[in-house]
Amino acid sequence: MPMTEQATGAHPQPRPRSGGQQSAPVEHVTGAQSLIRSLEEVGADTVFGIPGGAILPAYDPLMDSTRVRHVLVRHEQGAGHAATGYAQATGRVGVCMATSGPGATNLVTPIADAHMDSVPLVAITGQVASKSIGTDAFQEADIVGITMPITKHNFLVTKAEDIPQVIAQAFHIASTGRPGPVLVDIAKDALQARTTFSWPPTMDLPGYRPVTKPHAKQIREAAKLITAAKRPVLYVGGGVIKAQATAELKVLAELTGAPVTTTLMALGAFPDSHPLHVGMPGMHGAVTAVTALQKADLIVALGARFDDRVTGKLDSFAPYAKIVHADIDPAEIGKNRAADVPIVGDAREVIADLVQAVQKEHSEGHRGDYTAWWSDLSRWRETYPLGYDQPEDGSLSPQAVIERIGQLAPEGTIFAAGVGQHQMWSAHFIQYEKPATWLNSGGAGTMGYAVPAAMGAKAGQPDRTVWAVDGDGCFQMTNQELTTCALNNIPIKVAIINNGALGMVRQWQTLFYNQRYSNTVLHSGPEDINPDAKGTRVPDFVKLSEAMGCVGLRCERPEDLDKVIAEANSINDRPVVVDFIVHEDAMVWPMVAAGTSNDEIMAARDVRPDFGDNEDD
Repeated sequence: MPMTEQATGAHPQPRPRSGGQQSAPVEHVTGAQSLIRSLEEVGADTVFGIPGGAILPAYDPLMDSTRVRHVLVRHEQGAGHAATGYAQATGRVGVCMATSGPGATNLVTPIADAHMDSVPLVAITGQVASKSIGTDAFQEADIVGITMPITKHNFLVTKAEDIPQVIAQAFHIASTGRPGPVLVDIAKDALQARTTFSWPPTMDLPGYRPVTKPHAKQIREAAKLITAAKRPVLYVGGGVIKAQATAELKVLAELTGAPVTTTLMALGAFPDSHPLHVGMPGMHGAVTAVTALQKADLIVALGARFDDRVTGKLDSFAPYAKIVHADIDPAEIGKNRAADVPIVGDAREVIADLVQAVQKEHSEGHRGDYTAWWSDLSRWRETYPLGYDQPEDGSLSPQAVIERIGQLAPEGTIFAAGVGQHQMWSAHFIQYEKPATWLNSGGAGTMGYAVPAAMGAKAGQPDRTVWAVDGDGCFQMTNQELTTCALNNIPIKVAIINNGALGMVRQWQTLFYNQRYSNTVLHSGPEDINPDAKGTRVPDFVKLSEAMGCVGLRCERPEDLDKVIAEANSINDRPVVVDFIVHEDAMVWPMVAAGTSNDEIMAARDVRPDFGDNEDD
């Protein structure tokens, strides 16, 4: 089966061929040399990792490679998230490497993160010698067993001659169908053994046949529902970006005139500025997007999975809607919400076929009339726009900081966010017009994602500006990778939205725990232990950033905001970190409380939208 490149990258991966074709001359090499040669042949140009005993044989030939750049990270979690950021920004397979035992287990979080967000990733780990496996040898961990539930597939390699075929298959599996992480665990003696190398290897995956072409009958049924509906919504997920289907999506939306809502993973799949775009749905989604799904009579889900953050209380989600659900992964269809028209296929092919089918319906005089629907949508959009209040004490508004970063950023800037309030504000107040300009940890919600992911994105797209928007809590988990950036000429920019607390958790404590702020304050300690702690900054992010080889800036006043952002944008020879001291009481709105119905969305604190009694007809 031929290998295909995945997602948004402009650089296709070389394609291993099936058996029976003439191979290159055979070379006599070690297993480690075979591994590096295999990575070169599949088109891997960047590997993020840290050497250690079991993987050390691979690092020797890596030193001689002119085609694979290795980035020495400071923590294996950073390697995994950097590989994910690289993959999300380029559309190519991200690669990370670690040694056995704790090195491998430190990759578990980024592997799980990539699995939840369907990111093409190959994680290569060293393993103890094959005869020592199962003996509790030094730095042994069953990483294949540990990662079985969070990988698309994984391999344990104990023979040097298997390495080329396994690497080819790993990249193929990671990047085709529904993309995801693949683990390749290689025993140390397999890396040390002598073997032969030839390329391309034989691809032998008899049980792996992703369905990409949708069934024509299902496409016709979906088109009929679209033209017959009165209140349709195109519910767009991250699969549309991964399938490079954004151009087709725009054609379908404009052809039908249906409103488009893009999930957190799909921001940029459809231009935010487009008049058909009604915003992001979900727990902190736009009122219009959330309500459109609730009131819809037809939801066309494209590369989306009806996750709990979008649906709210599942049994009350979209009670009037028929469902067309298109996904590359048949396991997703009907998993959370039954589909009236299930469509298995690649989003690009599905949408292209839907365009033709809808055009045929139009030619036969069947055209949807959404006039009344758009009257409602426009009224909701005008009545309940996204917005925020400026702090009364004259301090910085975090929303204003993020909004201005987006407005002042150079064209084509890539934004990576951590997890929490700043993530939602970045989703709301930065305009995303193109795919692969918004990177975040959606399914897993991994704190510490932003800095290493931005590093990976910048390594893969060196000519693009990359901003990491991070919280002071997230930043303290993985900021050591700024040293990696400084030493490897990866000049990212980091905005720390510093409210001195674990902001989203603090918001929940404000709303649901009677303002009992248990263990969410970050900037101070108990006064009886450290009387001078209150009001101090521990750590001082400017000094910390400078110590790691970055430019450190701080902004505390609204009148300095544009000047500081402009200064950060002007520095491109090393990483820049800006410590934005913002008001601690700012909250993310709109909000649907966890476990409640989307009908109970709050536009702001104590503000429940009024849709009138005639909306439920």
